[in-house]
Amino acid sequence: MIVAGFGFRSGVTLAALQDALARAGGAKGVTHLATLAAKAAGLEPLGRALGLPVLALDPALLRDIATPTRSARVEALFGTSSVSEAVALVAAGPGARLRGPRAVSADGTATAAIAEGAG
Repeated sequence: MIVAGFGFRSGVTLAALQDALARAGGAKGVTHLATLAAKAAGLEPLGRALGLPVLALDPALLRDIATPTRSARVEALFGTSSVSEAVALVAAGPGARLRGPRAVSADGTATAAIAEGAG
């Protein structure tokens, strides 16, 4: 499984989500999109555009997930330092690894990271 994980602000646009994904390496090979359960509706337009399912994760699953990107604000809110990296890793399953650090959309409203599952 190859998962593109997303973190984004309220009111994010489809264009910003697409831009973040492109900057993270693009949709080629991606099998699922993932984000926090409370934000899943905001990711649905991208899921429809790409024909990919959106996985909605409970924030408790992100606690203590180590990520290469560090944000003290995000860590205080979610217990991990990068939502996009953590949701990608958790959704891709045990032993997953990131293809690279998260990427930020040009307008700063969305981040994306891609993780590959071990299996």
